[in-house]
Amino acid sequence: MFIRLAYKSLLNRKESLIISLIALSVSIFVLLGVEHIRLQSKESFSKAISGTDLIVGARSGPLNLLLYSVFHIGSPNNNLSWQSYQEIAEHPKVKWSIPLSMGDSHRGYRVIASNQDYFKYFQYGQNQTLQFEQGHAYETVLDVVLGAEVAQRLGYKVGDKLHIAHGIGSSSFHQHDDYSFTVSGILKATGTAVDKSLISSLAGIEIIHDKQLANSLDPSNLKLENSDISSHSITAFMLGLERKIDIFKLQRLISNYPSEPLLAILPGVTLKELWHMMGSLENILRLVSALVLISALLGLLALQMANARERKQEIKLLRVIGASPIYIFSLVQLETLLLTVASMALGASMLFIALSLGQSFLSSKYGIYISADFIGLETGKLAAWILLAAILAACLPAVQAYRHSLSALKQ
Repeated sequence: MFIRLAYKSLLNRKESLIISLIALSVSIFVLLGVEHIRLQSKESFSKAISGTDLIVGARSGPLNLLLYSVFHIGSPNNNLSWQSYQEIAEHPKVKWSIPLSMGDSHRGYRVIASNQDYFKYFQYGQNQTLQFEQGHAYETVLDVVLGAEVAQRLGYKVGDKLHIAHGIGSSSFHQHDDYSFTVSGILKATGTAVDKSLISSLAGIEIIHDKQLANSLDPSNLKLENSDISSHSITAFMLGLERKIDIFKLQRLISNYPSEPLLAILPGVTLKELWHMMGSLENILRLVSALVLISALLGLLALQMANARERKQEIKLLRVIGASPIYIFSLVQLETLLLTVASMALGASMLFIALSLGQSFLSSKYGIYISADFIGLETGKLAAWILLAAILAACLPAVQAYRHSLSALKQ
């Protein structure tokens, strides 16, 4: 009865109710959206790579090296020689290495050229290795492995043919049409930049860029184990060491490498630097979204206070039929609570739709995987704070209605 009365009372003020509902829903949408994207971005970045001790590239900024080698965001300033890679990879302290060559794409998705060690040693999340949903790793020089999202979005399956384009833009005018690559495998989803990548052999990429080399052999059935094709240069490489204690020694050795200027970074340390730099931006976004919510609640407060003055006759009628001042106080609070819950449901629905529609754009454009499932502990905490703020905001009009109820029967 109590809830039904509050519901009927809200329906009597449809125009003001709709305005308040929209304003509060938008503010909740912004607040929940900012917090969810912040947490998902941090999670997506933090689980993108694990088990790698050092990432080495041509000397540039540490963040730039991390972004283009792990998250496939941005582009390298320069390449490093294959000879330098081999010398460092054969160092006694190095357990394994993964060479990476970037610079090509297919329909907006980046092509990462490497060797078969990529599937053996690359790890993400909690030291998880790459697993195949279909097929297997490349065996010939013109085989290619697809990330889960690439296969899903473009509709590829094992055995399909595709062409690689020069450049990393969403469109390219320079297609390598002379040779087509065959899809040999499709990886299981990882929630990382790997899902949005095509992984080819270094030999295959070398062939499509070197016409003289391509004309001297038939690469269509050339097995990798029978191929002595080597790259002239690569973009970066990842290292795993025999002992963690040697990380800093090898890092100094690479930083002072005499043949060419190189940079070696610790992925975890550089990632923390990235989040430290982003910390102030995170706080600003959270502050702005909180201010949006506060402004909506203040609007609701002003509306409720204006309604309280106009509801003197309603309050008097309630007093006549036996409603106590506390009952009327609680009624105003309940109305605000119902309106807030409805706004939260509408705002959450808007956020779910926006995340579902924007998922592919964020992943392809910025290399960030944002899940549409935002219900969790942090969302629950935010919802509790929103409800508490709404109840506090409703105290003033509720007190005003309470005072009107005290004097209603005296008039």
